Amino acid sequence: MTEPAARPSTLVYCRTCGSDRLKLFLAMGDHPPANMFLRPDELGRDHKAWPLNAQACLDCGLIQVADQVPADYYRHYLYVPSGAATMHDHFSGLADVLMDRARGGLIVDIGCNDGLMLGFAARKGARVLGVDPAANIAPMAEERGVPVHIAYFSPQVATELRETHGPAAVISATNTFNHIDDLTGFVEGVMTLLADDGVFVVEVPWAKAIIEKNQFDNVYHEHISELSLRSMVELGKRTGLEVVDVELLPVHAGSLRVFMRRPGHEAVSDRVTDFLAQEDAAGVRDAAAYDRFGDRARDAKQDLLALLDDLKAKGAKIAGYGAPAKGNTILNFYNIGPDKLDYLVDRNPLKHGTYSPGMQIPILPVETIAERKPDYLLVLAWNFFDEIRSQLADYEAAGGQFIVPLPSPQVIGRKPDA
Repeated sequence: MTEPAARPSTLVYCRTCGSDRLKLFLAMGDHPPANMFLRPDELGRDHKAWPLNAQACLDCGLIQVADQVPADYYRHYLYVPSGAATMHDHFSGLADVLMDRARGGLIVDIGCNDGLMLGFAARKGARVLGVDPAANIAPMAEERGVPVHIAYFSPQVATELRETHGPAAVISATNTFNHIDDLTGFVEGVMTLLADDGVFVVEVPWAKAIIEKNQFDNVYHEHISELSLRSMVELGKRTGLEVVDVELLPVHAGSLRVFMRRPGHEAVSDRVTDFLAQEDAAGVRDAAAYDRFGDRARDAKQDLLALLDDLKAKGAKIAGYGAPAKGNTILNFYNIGPDKLDYLVDRNPLKHGTYSPGMQIPILPVETIAERKPDYLLVLAWNFFDEIRSQLADYEAAGGQFIVPLPSPQVIGRKPDA
């Protein structure tokens, strides 16, 4: 059960460029914060929820929702990236990139989480520092040799860190920048901590990929901004940073790695111009493109609900694989509860024994699949489907089927005699 909360549900001005040309293209109803998992003793109570209204800026292509996350929400957090093998390889590679840029200087990762990325850098000899408000996760980072300053990053915190540790040669933010409401203030803090010739490196899901691949589930109350490259260019103009390079990454089904510096330290790569042109061609500033995006999201909802209802009517046992934040966007927008999914499984032990926010589906260890043998697994962590399918080869060989919900629902798997 959820209790609607009276807070602003839409934005008037774009978070990055300040435009008032915002288009509401997908209203998904009331959602609790996507990582606010419930303990057993919290079931049956009323829990706060806020409207999840996706808006797009028609000047810079930023997809955004109003910031409605409760104060201090991130001080106890349950998401960690280390549960996915894909992220180990990805962050090991990123550590090399940052070390090459830092040239022996300090690397600061804002939103370091369990220290997976900085741990790779530390083991390779880099001088590192993590910043994260989640006190419950900081010991995991410290076990990887990563010192963590436990705080929300701000200009004041940046001043304290510079006084204590000196300027940072590189500051990184991987899937953190999209959690920030006051992006201008955040970048002011980056400028305070960053050396004059330093580099700010941001990794975020790409708004273009979100539109093209129907990834509406990337939008939730923690991912309050899904950034286009143009939105970052415009933000840089307002804060004194210049986008000098960009790379496309396969992680999370299409992400950007953006390099920003103070002007005059590095020529702007031709890739920046190319990526901006790609965004315009994809319609990131086109109202009609967002109308089509909203229609596809609603169509996928109806198709998946019809599929689940048909399978349940035939007596199928259906569970969900993964309890990611994006999965909770799907569950709450589609109103999928324990009547459709018997349970969820997740590799993250921090979530075991809890219940999904909103829909209150129990979350169990992955080993439950072998014990209970569901006929179908709805893959909520679909962005890691290849890895998941490989790990569950025995399940598929025995006849288990996967349901991948996006960009449109499809059933994948082979029968035992195939």
